[in-house]
Amino acid sequence: MTATSSPADAGTAPGGPPAGRRRLLGRRRVIDRGASKAFRWTATGAGALILVVLAAVAVFLVVKAVPALSASSSELVDKVSFMRNSSSLLDYVGPLVFGTVLVAVIALALAVPVAIGIALFISHYAPRRLASGLGYVVDLLAAVPSVVYGLWGALVLAPLVQPLWVWLNTFLGWIPLFGGEVSPTGRVTLTVGVVLAVMILPIITAVCREVFLQTPRLHEEAALALGATRWEMIRLTVLPFGRSGVVSAAMLGLGRALGETMAVLMIISQGFLYSFKLLVAGQQQTIAANIAAQFPEASDMGMSVLIATGLALFVITLVVNMGARAIVARRKDFSGAN
Repeated sequence: MTATSSPADAGTAPGGPPAGRRRLLGRRRVIDRGASKAFRWTATGAGALILVVLAAVAVFLVVKAVPALSASSSELVDKVSFMRNSSSLLDYVGPLVFGTVLVAVIALALAVPVAIGIALFISHYAPRRLASGLGYVVDLLAAVPSVVYGLWGALVLAPLVQPLWVWLNTFLGWIPLFGGEVSPTGRVTLTVGVVLAVMILPIITAVCREVFLQTPRLHEEAALALGATRWEMIRLTVLPFGRSGVVSAAMLGLGRALGETMAVLMIISQGFLYSFKLLVAGQQQTIAANIAAQFPEASDMGMSVLIATGLALFVITLVVNMGARAIVARRKDFSGAN
């Protein structure tokens, strides 16, 4: 008898899938290649767009600041009303840079220990349900507008902490930070530092929490098996593992504190001094708050001066964030236990 081929075998190649299925697989490969190329070019374009925007901001600041940078000191003093007490542009920008860095460092010094404690409690001490709820509450702090923090700091926190500032001045006034005549309103640099510490707390806490949770489980179990207490285990395994992550989180929080505007403007009393007195009114001012205060009534030359101060803030913030990225890039994991 002669074997007859069935219609189902007509599109079947010896040793391979049916022709229809091969065509379908071929189309899928073409689509996958096209999607892969599209995704690659989209991601590349997004990365390039960030660099373009950053360069555009830098160019804008430089171009707009050129009139102030190229003008003589006498011309600036004559044309810019808010520079009457300054002899030059550097003499005007210097105290602002000093005040900006001082307030940000105070906020960082207050926020980092608290953030590390909260992150350790959430990651290694609290029950799972409590840790989840506390994590949500901390993250919600980042969603509160800065103007709300400013109102809270000026109307609630400042009167509340003013007796504490008096106590610090009475018993620790020999320290330059707490010396001088305490402001009766409480709206001083230290109060601004406390408010900024609350504002950057969610950023630092979130990063530290995620870093601590990435500690290799075998390292923790090995420390406990050798007889270490929970705190000794954290001190010997968790904190060394997350050291660079904590530093990078602190740098990110510092970048946020450097650029804060409304909360500082609504609390601090303006001053242009190189002063470390944190409890005396009218000592320091930050760049961002000064720009917001002087912008509405600034002339063309005054606008150029303000943009020049903004250029200084841009450089400081860029350096801080580049430092944070460098620390993250150099982060070394432990020997491989996960």
